Amino acid sequence: MSPFDLVLTKRGVRYMSRYFPCTIGKGGLQSDKREGDGATPRGTHRITGLLYRADRLASPAPWAHPIGKDDLWSDASGDTAYNHHVRAPYAPSHERLRRADPLYDMILLTDWNWPDAQPGKGSAIFLHSWRRRGAPTEGCIAFRRDHMKIIAAHAGPGTRLIVR
Repeated sequence: MSPFDLVLTKRGVRYMSRYFPCTIGKGGLQSDKREGDGATPRGTHRITGLLYRADRLASPAPWAHPIGKDDLWSDASGDTAYNHHVRAPYAPSHERLRRADPLYDMILLTDWNWPDAQPGKGSAIFLHSWRRRGAPTEGCIAFRRDHMKIIAAHAGPGTRLIVR
């Protein structure tokens, strides 16, 4: 492991020799992740993308892409676009990336069950801002907004996220 790996520990995520408090999925940690279980998947994952709300904040890194009003994430396990970025109009089940609340103002995408998604293995495992300290996610890892900015500014494509 390197100081530039994001490592989930009992104290939070260790990154760049610091600990960042975080919350995980309401289903805890799971080695056999399933769609809708609310669990954070164990394993070594890679950061694959960075999205942000350009109407709310400046680009957190040069490689970040703005979230548009039609940007969605498919969670329809039977669809060919399952666990991929899609755009409206999109009829199958999905999650809207441009939310009214600030949770997805910055999103680090991971390669969990991506790009070759297996139906039912889970979708949309992101790093994003938390609702409040201690509030669990649906499987993502969430941080305080200012900590998310630090992580997003330094974690580039390929950065490892290690969840034991």
